[in-house]
Amino acid sequence: MTGRHAAPTPAPPRPVDTGGAVLGCQDLHKTYRRGREHVHALRGVTLTVHPGEVVALVGRSGSGKTTLLNCLLGWETPDTGTTTLTDQTNDTGTRWEQVAVVPQRFGLLEEITLLDNVALPARLAGHPDPTTAATEMLTALGLGDLTDRAPSEVSLGQAQRTALARALVVRPAYLVADEPTGRLDDETTTHVLGVLRDLCATTGTGALIASHDTTTITHADRVLHMNDGRLEETRADAR
Repeated sequence: MTGRHAAPTPAPPRPVDTGGAVLGCQDLHKTYRRGREHVHALRGVTLTVHPGEVVALVGRSGSGKTTLLNCLLGWETPDTGTTTLTDQTNDTGTRWEQVAVVPQRFGLLEEITLLDNVALPARLAGHPDPTTAATEMLTALGLGDLTDRAPSEVSLGQAQRTALARALVVRPAYLVADEPTGRLDDETTTHVLGVLRDLCATTGTGALIASHDTTTITHADRVLHMNDGRLEETRADAR
């Protein structure tokens, strides 16, 4: 893939609150017990992601990145502190429209095609034409010729892009992705991140991406560093 590809035409999404934080937390603390040892995974983490911005979360293994993502998503409960999700109590949208997740284990349904995997959240959200929306999203990510394949019939990198397409097809309020380009080469990563940035700018989706990839970091609006459970921000002009 070469050149810059335009993002697919936005589907009719739910309104985005552009006046406040899309995703955030305040003073999160989380401690685990490992035998006789207490591991401080989060030490007073405060974070805000705004509509339309791409934020990279970086840090070595064991720094607290996954724990932070899990707390933000409600999969784990912090010991102290608060998390904020835009429209969390809004009954007009589905959960997937509020927060879409790209996990390291992609979670694709093996018994259906890539197209049907991507169309599923759009169909559940009541999209007027989920198949077209899914086709456009897969095509934008360079998978337009693989729509009828099963997940077991494509490479891990192609499956990873399918998981990203599935997350973005309903234009969620925010995206939380854990190493979403870890299986991709540099050229494909650049293309995928270009599509993601275009979609965030167009639809107001806020994206938080945990990654070790330098290409992902250079495409981010902000870079947050996790180190021993603490969070530090790198300014764009300091990279």
